[in-house]
Amino acid sequence: MDDVLPWLRERPYYEGQIADERRFPDREATDGDLDVSDRLASALEDQGVDRFYRHQADAIEAVRDGENVVLATPTASGKSLAYTVPAFERAMDHVGTTLYIAPQVALINDQAETLSDLAHGLGFGSRVTVDRYTGRLSKGEKETVRERQPTVLLTTPDMLHYGIMPHAHRLWEWFFQRLETIVIDEVHAYRGVFGSHVSLVLRRLNRLAERFDSGEPRSPERRTQSAGTPQYVCCSATIGNPVGHAATVTNQPEPSFRLLTKDDSATGPRQWVVWNPPEKRGGGGHGQRRSHHVEAKRLFADLVQRGLQTAVFTGSRQVAERYATESERELRERGAGELATKIGAYQAALTSDRRRELEAGLHDGSIRGVWTTSALELGVDVGGLDAVVLDGYPGTRMETFQRAGRAGRGEDPALVALVTGEDQLDQYVARHPEALFDREPEQALTNPANDQILPDHVRSAARENWLSPGDDRHFGETFPDVVADLESRGDLERRTTDAGTRWLYDGGGSPAHETSLRSADDREIKLRERGSNDVIASLPFGDALRDAHPGAIYHHQGTKYEVVDLDLDHDVATLDRTYADQYTRVLHEKTITVEADLREKPFPGRESVPVRFADVTMHKQITGFERHDARSGEAISRESLDVPETSLRTRALYYALPPELEADLRAAGDFPGGIHAAEHAMIATMPLSFLCDRRDIGGLSTPHHPHTDRSTIFIYDGYPGGVGIAEAGYESIGDLAATTGELVADCDCEDGCPACVQSPHCGNANDPLDKGLAIELLEALVEGDNASE
Repeated sequence: MDDVLPWLRERPYYEGQIADERRFPDREATDGDLDVSDRLASALEDQGVDRFYRHQADAIEAVRDGENVVLATPTASGKSLAYTVPAFERAMDHVGTTLYIAPQVALINDQAETLSDLAHGLGFGSRVTVDRYTGRLSKGEKETVRERQPTVLLTTPDMLHYGIMPHAHRLWEWFFQRLETIVIDEVHAYRGVFGSHVSLVLRRLNRLAERFDSGEPRSPERRTQSAGTPQYVCCSATIGNPVGHAATVTNQPEPSFRLLTKDDSATGPRQWVVWNPPEKRGGGGHGQRRSHHVEAKRLFADLVQRGLQTAVFTGSRQVAERYATESERELRERGAGELATKIGAYQAALTSDRRRELEAGLHDGSIRGVWTTSALELGVDVGGLDAVVLDGYPGTRMETFQRAGRAGRGEDPALVALVTGEDQLDQYVARHPEALFDREPEQALTNPANDQILPDHVRSAARENWLSPGDDRHFGETFPDVVADLESRGDLERRTTDAGTRWLYDGGGSPAHETSLRSADDREIKLRERGSNDVIASLPFGDALRDAHPGAIYHHQGTKYEVVDLDLDHDVATLDRTYADQYTRVLHEKTITVEADLREKPFPGRESVPVRFADVTMHKQITGFERHDARSGEAISRESLDVPETSLRTRALYYALPPELEADLRAAGDFPGGIHAAEHAMIATMPLSFLCDRRDIGGLSTPHHPHTDRSTIFIYDGYPGGVGIAEAGYESIGDLAATTGELVADCDCEDGCPACVQSPHCGNANDPLDKGLAIELLEALVEGDNASE
């Protein structure tokens, strides 16, 4: 591996792209002492586990002692043993059951196979049985699982929500009565709107556990928690708030968790490269760089040709499909036709058979390279890759290191190349690699108090088991208001009993089946190729207006389509195949209405600038779209669109500029362009501190807003009800403004570029923007009222 970088520097297209390189040495393992039964020890040894790392041993002992546990260590550190050993011990000892929850079926299938193999190794009569329970099972297969009464049940939050808890008293009583351990794998994935939904699912699960007295001690020498309280074992990537996040997701007290963050496993040497594409020739210092997709494709082809099994992580299914196909063509043009047949695209929309085929091929080496989305980031076992290429900064340090961890399993050497794009975060990392390697991890954010999804989960909870006033400990301080509203709508029926007031679900159907965990928008648009009734993909309504409007270019499974019709009466988009080398980007207009101010404070050091956190409604009207040449990125045409306006009720931080500051800024430059540029840059900076994607956040800057009667900048959560991002930004507004100012001022362009104030998601085609005025505004906010004294 040491000779790879010198070789890359000799490649004909190399022009000094390596902006930073670091080598991390290998590390020897530190073992821990742990006693397990001979039977379990023998089965583990048959699976290649003949010792425990110290962090594994400490985690297992903490679970044995009845503590909740958060194990926040890097990829491939062996986290699964922390819950496997206690789960098997409790099943063998007294048929205690364990519920394992993971966010993706692929991860469920992978873990089920591993745990089943271990259970079979225990031999006859162990009482350890493992089953998966997902939406991909037939009705008969689900019945068979329930009849087998497994002691370790693996499921997704969705199936827990739809298919298990609504039937707890009728079909799953045996399981909940013996439930002792709840494993939340990849707990860092439960953030944003999905995390907010899952947090409420787990609050409902806690209610059912109380109802069935789950967690009742049956082996007192090993169990210390009280009846009705199963233990939580949470496995996480390295994040800035592992205990706080796990406590929020599970609704367990923070002091109840034992945190383990030190990785005592062995690792091989790891070579890191920050690869910054050169500026385009003739770019005129406007920050336009050669496509990071093209750079990643060249690197990928080079590494695969050199014999390194390589995965490229990219940001979307469309890019993964397109560049997997282009990589195959590149290899054929180089005369490596056989290698070209061993390249694939891995993403969540594939059939389960195709995903398993790719996973098996990566594991046995018959697949030499893949372009993939984050679908492969989670703990699916694909063996040890030689190299990982990151096609653009993933947006957070956590995601960067999660993806990088797929290379170099065990003590094997690994190469990780981060190919940066031209936007703000990418170029900030390219100029300041210490922000990647040395900065504190980002915080995960979720909002179980989201008032737009909470009522649906309270309805679901009432359907599962009657509600009582004491359920506010599960659903928060707004619970009485939510119950009163549901009662007035006729969804709940109040009854007075000797035990007190009770509410029963009085609506029709199943509230759980009416509530999607994966989005707050249940409306979907089906995409069909003209002349066929086959659905090639489905998109949420809002995404379809953006990506499947008439004229949009859409990539799927190596095929390029143009949308020829969007029928919103039947929720179907019709597509034709196209060979046009183009992409499209929508244009839109926004307005924001402030519904209620929730909190207010002055800007730190700038008393004349109020900062508020509020409930808002964002109205968005897509007005048209631009066609761009795929090779140059240049806009080649602009067309209008007639699609419905959408609205989003969410939460935002906003600040209004005082007249004297506005007057100074207007005298210095293009004021609308200055506040617009500052808004863009502040949105781009937020993922440096919080686990979010810049697409999770929206913004609006206006020279006059009716609510404040001043020029105002809004930053809002891009999800109904808010998921905590804007609130976190409000709490740390001073640090956020300071980092934003540094990011913009540090860029050496003259007028503003993708690396500082331009946004690829701007609905106004980045017009107007004034970089210089944005710097003045941010400096005025950070330096305070007395900056000129």
